[in-house]
Amino acid sequence: MSGLGEQALGSFLEDVAAGTPAPGGGSSAAVALALGAALVEMSASLAGDPESAGRAAALRAEALELAEAELSTYAPVLEAVRLPRDDPSRAGRVEEALLEASRTPLAIAERAAEAAELAAAVAGASSESVRGDAATGVLLSEAACAAAVRLVEVNLARESSAPELERARDAARRAAGARSAAEAPG
Repeated sequence: MSGLGEQALGSFLEDVAAGTPAPGGGSSAAVALALGAALVEMSASLAGDPESAGRAAALRAEALELAEAELSTYAPVLEAVRLPRDDPSRAGRVEEALLEASRTPLAIAERAAEAAELAAAVAGASSESVRGDAATGVLLSEAACAAAVRLVEVNLARESSAPELERARDAARRAAGARSAAEAPG
């Protein structure tokens, strides 16, 4: 598989649909984030806001990097789960691998919350003709955030006190707040 940034959309969708563990939910969430950030970049450019457009471009690039990283983050979990059940290191290795596997989705969630907030600000300052694209950027970014947060929650289900869970949930609250702000009558 070629780099996700160079891969045709149809080819990427075929890879997601294939009966393999990756690309899966994490890479898909990151691609949704990249789409949301691209819409924010376009909307900000059309609105004459080069600073927001630049930050959205950076978020789009980071999203693609995270999508690439996510392709291999779950492999150590699968390796640890395949250890014999009576292996004394198995439980610790599974726990450690799950924590590590939650880091990329957490980064996706946090970047997606930022993109949603940026999109809401751009939508609020845009003309009516641009506002719909910025609002779509909010919604795609929020969806990416929600998906990534769910992956963190699944990976850390046995670690209810992990600080990564609260960071993920904070990102979800931020993204939902951005959606509410973008939907508010302006």
